[in-house]
Amino acid sequence: MSRLEASEQPSELARFSPRRIPLEIRKAAAIIAIAIVMASSFALAYTVALGRPFPRNLPVGVVGSAAATAPLIAALQNRPSEFAVHSYPSRQDAIAAINQQHITAVIDATAVPPQLVLSSASDPSGARALTQLDQTQPGQFTLPILDLHPLPPSDPAGLATFYLVIAATILGFITMFQLRANVKTLNLRRWLLCLAALAAAGGAALALVTGPVLHALGAPFPELWLLSSLQIAVAAAFNSTMLVLIHRWAIIPTWIVFILLGNTSSGGAVSASLLPQPFAFLNHALPSGATVSAIHAATYFPDNQRTLPIVVLVLWLVTCLTALIVFSRKLGRSPAA
Repeated sequence: MSRLEASEQPSELARFSPRRIPLEIRKAAAIIAIAIVMASSFALAYTVALGRPFPRNLPVGVVGSAAATAPLIAALQNRPSEFAVHSYPSRQDAIAAINQQHITAVIDATAVPPQLVLSSASDPSGARALTQLDQTQPGQFTLPILDLHPLPPSDPAGLATFYLVIAATILGFITMFQLRANVKTLNLRRWLLCLAALAAAGGAALALVTGPVLHALGAPFPELWLLSSLQIAVAAAFNSTMLVLIHRWAIIPTWIVFILLGNTSSGGAVSASLLPQPFAFLNHALPSGATVSAIHAATYFPDNQRTLPIVVLVLWLVTCLTALIVFSRKLGRSPAA
C-alpha cells in the first residue's frame, strides 16, 4: 500500500461516520430499532412463559389409600418439581381446601369408587395436566373425574378474564396517549377528571359486555365493574406518570410493565402454577395478575375471595397517582404538556 493510499484511508472512514447521517434518519433508525427490540421481547416472553407450560409445585390433595389410586399418586410423587402432594384426613377437609383455592384437586381413595376430584375453574391448565395423567387412552381414565367447579359453556377455555384485563389495560394507556395528542390544553386537575371518567365509564362498559351481554363472567356486576375500573385506572395513572417524566417515550415502560410482563404473568392465559420464574412471582406483584386473580375469585369462588389482589391493585393505584401529582407539580407540567 502506498503512502498516498494510507493517507486517504482515514478520510474514507470519516466520510461514513454516523455523525454524517442526517439527524432525522438517525432518529428514525433508533425508533425502528426500539420497536424491533420490543416486538422481539414480546415474542420471547410469551413463548417462554406461555408456549411451554408445565406444572410447578401444583398442589394436589390425597385422602386415604387404595390400590386404584396408587398408580396416579405414584406418578405425582415421581415428579416432585411438578406436583406437591398433601394428605388430608377426610374428603370434607380436602374439598374445603379446593374451595379455599389451597389445592387444585384431590385424589379420594375413600369414595366408592375412588375419584379424582378437581376444579377446572381454579386452575384450568393444572386441571388439564392432571386429567392427562389420569387418562390411559382417549376417553378412558384410571379414576373417574368429578369437576367441582367446571368452566361455563360461555367460557370453556377460561380465557374471558384474560381478555377483559387486556382490554382494560389497552383502554387505560392508549386513551392517555390520545388525550396528550389531541387535547394539549388539559391541566393536571382536568387530566385527573378525564382519567376518573375513563375508569368509571370504561369499567362499566367492559363489565357489561363480559357479564350481562355475553355471560362469560358470572361475577356480580358491581364487583366486575369495580375491578375493571381499577385496572383501567392503574394503567392510565402509570402511563400518565411516564408521560410527565419521559414524554413520548412513555410507551416503553408502559409496554414493559403491562404488556411484556403484566399480561404474560397474569395467569389468565396460563395458570400461575404453570408459569416459570420470574413470571410466577410477577403474577402476585403486578396489577394485571392481581386483577385476573380478583375477577376469577369473584366469578367462581365468591365465598372465598382473597384480599391480596385488591391490596396490590390499590397500592399500585395510590402509588401511581401520588407519583403523577408529585412529579407534575415539581416539574410544572401536566401529562398533556
